[in-house]
Amino acid sequence: MTDIATLSVPSTDLIGPGRLVLVVGPSGAGKDTLIGLAQAACAGDIKVVFPQRIVTREASSFENNEAVSPMQFGQMLAHGDFAFQWEAHGLRYGVPRSIVDDIRTGHAVVVNASRTIVEFARRSYANVTVVSVTAPPEVLAQRLAARARSSDGQLDERLRRAVIAAVPDVVIENIGRAEDHAAELLQVIGRH
Repeated sequence: MTDIATLSVPSTDLIGPGRLVLVVGPSGAGKDTLIGLAQAACAGDIKVVFPQRIVTREASSFENNEAVSPMQFGQMLAHGDFAFQWEAHGLRYGVPRSIVDDIRTGHAVVVNASRTIVEFARRSYANVTVVSVTAPPEVLAQRLAARARSSDGQLDERLRRAVIAAVPDVVIENIGRAEDHAAELLQVIGRH
């Protein structure tokens, strides 16, 4: 399956001065776990924003998503409600356009995103940091099986999925204590 990504923001002027931190990686790598821990550590810090993604699948306790129907998603897209959006595994994902204002006011915005949007983001935002969260294939398989989410589809297909990899700025090998790796993400965000 090919992922599709688009941006809704004009690319003539780079959006800044704040920073867009894109957390990318394969399914099961633990991106949402690390983001959740980082968000808890940044509670009360208005300079760090963790926007809720809009997704065309049921809500999950594992992710910071707002579930919408495909029709609602299409309406939101038509209204220009997304800073960027992509499609993967038959689902659509969008990041609220409000992040543009957050970045323009100097905030750091941390988003779990598809690797397919990295190139587009780098052409539209002045300060993009790509954090690749990964783990060995056997760990990914165990995590996906334990998650047992019906919308994940076939486990083998999910693990074999090839995506054109964007070159990350930081790689977090998420094995062991999640708190330790969340601390790595906090360093990238600028919170030590």
